[in-house]
Amino acid sequence: MDPVAPSRSDCIVLIPTYNEKENIAAIIHAVFELPRPFHILIIDDNSPDGTADIVRSLQKQFPGALHMLERPGKQGLGTAYITGFKWAIARGYEYIFEMDADFSHNPQDLMNLLAACKTGGADVAIGSRYVTGVNVVNWPMGRVMMSYFASKYVRFITGMKIHDTTAGFVCYRRRVLETIGLDSIRFKGYAFQIEMKFTAYKCGFVIKEVPIIFINRVLGESKMNSSIFGEAVFGVIKLKIDSWFRKYPKR
Repeated sequence: MDPVAPSRSDCIVLIPTYNEKENIAAIIHAVFELPRPFHILIIDDNSPDGTADIVRSLQKQFPGALHMLERPGKQGLGTAYITGFKWAIARGYEYIFEMDADFSHNPQDLMNLLAACKTGGADVAIGSRYVTGVNVVNWPMGRVMMSYFASKYVRFITGMKIHDTTAGFVCYRRRVLETIGLDSIRFKGYAFQIEMKFTAYKCGFVIKEVPIIFINRVLGESKMNSSIFGEAVFGVIKLKIDSWFRKYPKR
């Protein structure tokens, strides 16, 4: 039996896509099957594999709950999320989530991230791979080590007490996104994830990590490469230096 999408929700899951035809229908159904209502916003960067066509066909099944923004081409993960954040804020959503389309983030964990913000006192809840060790499945060891030590390095440079600083599975309360100044976020790749957390941290918001198990994608191709980690490693130095001269709005 197909899930029934809610007509109203205060939660929206932002899912950027580029060539995710193998995963997109399944991830949409998985979110709508959760016991708590969530809406979904797909931000598609003109996927040549027809990802947007699949979403459009599903919008007929889930009217008012499944939304999509189509962009003319690949413009970076950060700009996709910024576009989605602004869209969600304009429509009054209270809890705004980042999630990948490829099932590396388990949709069931959306419930735990929501609970951390709704009743657990967090303004930002991070689905963390490293808060209870290294909870990564099917990644090559070199990639695990690169990701793990990049987060350690970022934690050392920035002073944030966060174990998984590059995590892309996050719940933001609306007030965080309204306060931090989305137009001031500069990074477009995975350093975007660091900059968002660092800015929220400097603004005084409560950030909590929720342990998850991260499973490498089974279908489709990864968009991760060494240059993405390079941006994260070197960009964080500039981020820290700039913070000495920037006045951050307080929560």
